[in-house]
Amino acid sequence: MEKVSLNGAWRVSQTGESGPARSGSIAAQVPGCIHTDLIAAGKIPNPYYRDNEHALQWIGEVDWVYSRNITVPASLLKHEKVLLRCEGLDTFATITLNGAEVARTNNMFRTWEFDVKHLLKPGRNTIEVRFDSTIPYIMQKQSERYLHGWSPEYEVSGRAWVRKEPCNYGWDWGPVFITCGIWRAIELVGFNAARLTGVKILQNHDVAGQVTLDVTPELESLGEAPLSTRVTVAYAGEAVSTVTTPAPQAASLAIANPRLWWPNNLGDQPLYDVNVELLDGQGQVLDSTSRRMGLRTLVLDRHPDQWGESFQFVVNGIPFFAKGGNWIPADTFATAMTHDRYHDLLQSVKDANMNMLRLWGGGIYEQDVFYDLCDELGICIWHDFMFACSTYPTFDEDFLSNVRAEAEDNVRRVRHHPSIALWCGNNELEQGLVSPEWTDRTMSWDDYGKLFDTLLPAVTGTLDPQRSYWPASPHTPCADRSDFNNPTCGDAHLWDVWHGRRPFEWYRTCTHRFNSEFGFQSFPEPKTVYGYTEPEDRNVTTYVMELHQRSGIGNAVIMHYMLDWFRLPASFEMTLYLSQILQGMAMKYAVEHWRRAMPRGMGTLYWQIDDCWPVASWSSIDYHGHWKALQYMAKKFYAPILVSAVEDTGTGKVEIHLTNDTLQASAGDVAWRLTDAQGKSLARGKVAAQIDPLKSALVETLDLSGPLKKHGARNLMLWLEYVVKGKRISTNFATFARPKHLELADPAIQLQAESLGDNQFEVTLTAAKPALWAWLELDGIDARFSDGFMHLFPGGSQRVAVTPAKPLTLKQFNKALRVYSLLDTYR
Repeated sequence: MEKVSLNGAWRVSQTGESGPARSGSIAAQVPGCIHTDLIAAGKIPNPYYRDNEHALQWIGEVDWVYSRNITVPASLLKHEKVLLRCEGLDTFATITLNGAEVARTNNMFRTWEFDVKHLLKPGRNTIEVRFDSTIPYIMQKQSERYLHGWSPEYEVSGRAWVRKEPCNYGWDWGPVFITCGIWRAIELVGFNAARLTGVKILQNHDVAGQVTLDVTPELESLGEAPLSTRVTVAYAGEAVSTVTTPAPQAASLAIANPRLWWPNNLGDQPLYDVNVELLDGQGQVLDSTSRRMGLRTLVLDRHPDQWGESFQFVVNGIPFFAKGGNWIPADTFATAMTHDRYHDLLQSVKDANMNMLRLWGGGIYEQDVFYDLCDELGICIWHDFMFACSTYPTFDEDFLSNVRAEAEDNVRRVRHHPSIALWCGNNELEQGLVSPEWTDRTMSWDDYGKLFDTLLPAVTGTLDPQRSYWPASPHTPCADRSDFNNPTCGDAHLWDVWHGRRPFEWYRTCTHRFNSEFGFQSFPEPKTVYGYTEPEDRNVTTYVMELHQRSGIGNAVIMHYMLDWFRLPASFEMTLYLSQILQGMAMKYAVEHWRRAMPRGMGTLYWQIDDCWPVASWSSIDYHGHWKALQYMAKKFYAPILVSAVEDTGTGKVEIHLTNDTLQASAGDVAWRLTDAQGKSLARGKVAAQIDPLKSALVETLDLSGPLKKHGARNLMLWLEYVVKGKRISTNFATFARPKHLELADPAIQLQAESLGDNQFEVTLTAAKPALWAWLELDGIDARFSDGFMHLFPGGSQRVAVTPAKPLTLKQFNKALRVYSLLDTYR
């Protein structure tokens, strides 16, 4: 086999007789997209700045041609077959080689291959890929038959006609930037006799803990010559098993002393390499490929129980509570993502004690690096197919055929990854977009079922039979499917707080089995907002601030709840920070309740982890990778062992709960202290507590009715900690009144910083009076902090590790160091 990469330098030009970019071709990069190419060439301004988005809509409305010269070695043309392999063309592409049309494509998510040997010549050749705008096609199809999609005020109507990243056309957190380009690798491939087109690996785990792999090669053969495959399984570079079998027969390999893969905080993530070589009759290697995988069983378990039907993931025979959030594309321009950016985001997921992400169905089938990192970090993936919030033309057989090929390509590409826990058909179609018959707002259940009940499960059942399939999120399997948030079974999307204005306490009434979406918004931090605004824009009601808020109700809802919980902030910057504290509180109410309710509920995936541009949204990490308050709070409320409180503000009763998500029992002491708002101790106690693995339990009920009556709800604070052998495992905090009504004193926070070397610093914080939601900043300098938005108890101390984004001396570090707390938001 011989390959010639066509990645790298290309040229791109706008077609047509007129237009903003008709000045000639510019340099382009493959993989890439037209927007990033125009940015690199200095042809357009920052798309994310102020309202530049509006002025750049023309880019998605015109056609573009990518071209380059390629040198074809004579050796390549000596092979029996030469293919042009395109792993990602976005989206309506016409390919020509040396002036001859090769093919036309219509699906961003497919891998396209074409026999081009007859079109190539030794030496210099020319390739062009023309990308036609998707807008005319969408408008034509919508005029013929309307497909309804949610929220047409911020998205291009009719996007479902095109197999392209849905959120390119706008979402309630993202801009409208309709991309095009060669967004994944492109190459020429020459081969003789046969080649490998895929590898299917099945795992067999027996009751004795032994693991056998069945490895089946998938081939394209050009003749009848005998073939064989040699399969080698290696761990840490050392072969542990090797088998040679006739192809395409499956090879069975026993793995001695198997090391099992576990989700984050449940165990390690050992990874094995499965190397497959395709051999001809003389034992010469025709082709080879490798898959890195983890040994584990990971299934969705549904069985009748006292509450209805369970919905829990089981890894290596052990049910575990899924903790995490929803993942959207981390950049509007997918090819702008780098390995480092993926690693930083996914490491942040791991560092916040999460073990699962839902790869949401309105984005992309992610880049390979995403799955590789999830494997390494122990992050399980609930994997949607790319269908979301719209009706789809499943009455069209060409559409279904196209989608089948898309599904097969992507399942084949990623099925070996141990991190993938579930295939899910779509996002929210069953949440009001399906009915018995087609209407102007719904598709019929019959046509819906063709894709999500028949086609997609058939693909996964054939190509990836050991992984569970779920038709939609949310989905109710035990009742009427239109009852999509039934609390007795299935998964739920709970938006009664954000969209329904329910109080945060409403979450404590929910008894759903698995909560795969729920959320609350916040603004990004000031440094991020400064990047897309001018000083005159810096009020949350200005045009630019509202443009960078795609939920129509967004800023008003944030401010409504903010004034319900907190005092009016004193500045624009403190409004931004206070919105983050508010967001974190909302999610804390929800997650802690559902963790206490396990095993009735066995998962919480909040909306959302990341952003695709700088914006006010539901994310816990902003576009630039800055942790919001929610991300810091998630690190605590997703901790493997959690102490939490349920306060009754009327009676003064407080339940103290321990939740243990680990595989080991834990024994220690739950200590509590009641103070007034000035930090004066009013009562304290300690109770011995033991919690079994994977359990949650009530360990103590406090009666604080006396102090409540004597001192009043506005003057009480309850501080909790769980301590094992002198080590603080978990802390928490509760009040009997809204924070806006607490009479806080100046906490007089003191900071002591020291250099740990290698641009690492540690800051010790102490406070004379209670400091609520205290956080550190480096003035004008990005940094990553190990903790933030924490409560400081008088007389205690808190250590925070700090990694600045640029080298600093200790003197420079101290000069830039700032500390704030809730009191600073309004005084």
